[in-house]
Amino acid sequence: MKLFVSATSVFVRKVRVVVRETGLAARIEEISRLPMEAAPDLVAANPLSQLPALIDDEGACWTDSGLISAWLATQGEGPRLLPDYGTDDYWRVRRVETAGAGLNEMMAKIVYEKRRPETERSPFWLDRWEANLKRAFAVADEMCPDANVFDMGTLTLGVAATFCDFRMTHLDWRAIAPRVAALQEVLERRQSFIDTYPK
Repeated sequence: MKLFVSATSVFVRKVRVVVRETGLAARIEEISRLPMEAAPDLVAANPLSQLPALIDDEGACWTDSGLISAWLATQGEGPRLLPDYGTDDYWRVRRVETAGAGLNEMMAKIVYEKRRPETERSPFWLDRWEANLKRAFAVADEMCPDANVFDMGTLTLGVAATFCDFRMTHLDWRAIAPRVAALQEVLERRQSFIDTYPK
């Protein structure tokens, strides 16, 4: 299998953690790409030229970090990342995962807006998105399980928290979400998190 990656993408990191937790690293070749360059092999895997993108052993292309992660979780071994579909536990995990994914989406918007020339940036949207992000951290904290729980939901929250440290150093999210902070501290000790730390 081939996985198109970037060492700094929060969406890619989620998938790379899943790859390691499920014991699939030896079966997957990671290929570094920059989405803005629209490399032909990446575009062939994902016409939107977005990361991550996966080509499986049958040649099928998979896009979106949530979909790729859910599929990979069924292909390997290791911890059970998603409970049985339709159970209360399944929906609990998916709700936490969606909260983490929302944080990631909001931070990505802010990062891309700040990459525009200063004269083209929108202070209105930057302020609004940061306010959204603070509210979302508060909600994520309310639903955050015990720091020793490891599943697709907590995994996604953990990578979101570290991405905020990496890209938004001015935001004191720990004051808003102390339970998420405790979770992050535990998760970042796992080898899969150590191996995929953004750089």
